[in-house]
Amino acid sequence: MADLLIRGIPDHIHLLLKTRADHNGRSMNMEALALLEEAFSGWRDLPDEPPTPFKGTFPIDNEWLRRAIEEGRS
Repeated sequence: MADLLIRGIPDHIHLLLKTRADHNGRSMNMEALALLEEAFSGWRDLPDEPPTPFKGTFPIDNEWLRRAIEEGRS
């Protein structure tokens, strides 16, 4: 399991987190994790595999790049 250190939390956010953690009977760490889980619960899962690379209709080689640069398409 990874660790996360958050620096520079504004005092009012720290107080809100502490108050919410006390209200829910959790540590501040567990409350922060609960909030993160809640925030990401509606997001779709990441795909198992990355998408297949795009294959253009023509090869991009050194000659194509040279001409593109000369034409100002750099």
